[in-house]
Amino acid sequence: MSLMSFETAKSILLSSAQAVGETESIDLAAAFGRALADDLISPLTVPPFSNAAMDGYALRQADLSTDGTCLPVSQRVAAGCVALPLQPGTAARIFTGAQLPEGADTVVMQEFCSSHGDKVTINMVPKAGEWVRLAGADIQAGQVILKAGARLSAAALGLAASVGIAAVSVRRRLRVAIFFTGSELTMPGQDLPAGHIYNSNRYVLHGFLADLGAEIIDLGIITDDLEATRAALRTAAAAADVIVTSGGMSEGDEDHVTTALKLEGQIDVWKIASKPGKPLAFGTVNHGERRAAFIGLPGNPVSVWSGLLTLVAPFLRRCQGFTAIEPDRQTLRADFSYSVKGNRMEFVRVRRNNQGGLEVYPNQDSSIISSAVWADGVAAIPAGATISPGNMVSYLPGPGQLP
Repeated sequence: MSLMSFETAKSILLSSAQAVGETESIDLAAAFGRALADDLISPLTVPPFSNAAMDGYALRQADLSTDGTCLPVSQRVAAGCVALPLQPGTAARIFTGAQLPEGADTVVMQEFCSSHGDKVTINMVPKAGEWVRLAGADIQAGQVILKAGARLSAAALGLAASVGIAAVSVRRRLRVAIFFTGSELTMPGQDLPAGHIYNSNRYVLHGFLADLGAEIIDLGIITDDLEATRAALRTAAAAADVIVTSGGMSEGDEDHVTTALKLEGQIDVWKIASKPGKPLAFGTVNHGERRAAFIGLPGNPVSVWSGLLTLVAPFLRRCQGFTAIEPDRQTLRADFSYSVKGNRMEFVRVRRNNQGGLEVYPNQDSSIISSAVWADGVAAIPAGATISPGNMVSYLPGPGQLP
């Protein structure tokens, strides 16, 4: 069976992604990381009034003739107060965020003023409009401030709050069922029998899915048994939008996932020209009239990490309804040598250095999970390519780097 190119596999996954249709209105304080369901329109102008950007004195710039102009102080305006119209030929003592008096067009920082009694000397002639935040300089009433599909980041929540919005309509959380095949797997905290390994992939998956804001349905470890694997697929399909598994993806006697998937649904992608992660499968599992999407990852922990970063995370973000589904790839300088001898694109664990280039982890074996901790992303090296120091390579940042 020939290998499908990584680009073709990714295209199939993304074109098959179905965004969650259900929405809910939730309190803004609980909306971090969610996908906005509708355009968010500002009900008001921000700032709602012109205000001072610094502590100082508000005045008419035309009232200043030279450095050292002395003006009477006609009022004091603190934040939260309503300013009176500014009398011609006077200044108003004003504080950051306070309403600019009608008639004033400039604020002079207090560092450039000398006060004496009820008068102030302006020791510099500012430009008109200096240190003034004009009404509507940020947002106009009726303006779309966030588009549907935006991820509600900390900054986005602050933007919504700044126009008085207390609740937002978001898409329902994506439900992702996970399980891990392998009779050799043992959970951390338990004694490790001979011939067993700890299930590290559970925590890699949990971390990625939590970062994506998915609702996780953890079905645990499934032994290497065809009927047990089929039953797990049926249980997962009944509860979830997407199923993600690790292990059992090869063609050995104890690898049952692809056989179970064919019996319970269908396979659309299997075996891609990617290293790590060749034995990755994509398809669907039937549950009555609906289908749950399925992604089967290999068992090696770096294969899981790399597959999540390069394929699964963009697919899940599209299923969540996000417009931005992955960070932009960057072209950075390789400060290393590397050759790809096979017919697969290699996703090489790298990290940025202080010189603006990329360093490579010395051991690229897919079982070395410490390399994924060391790395801050991967470099995509085409099949057959030889990279020398100074060559430019395509760099994909690691998880958690979307706005």
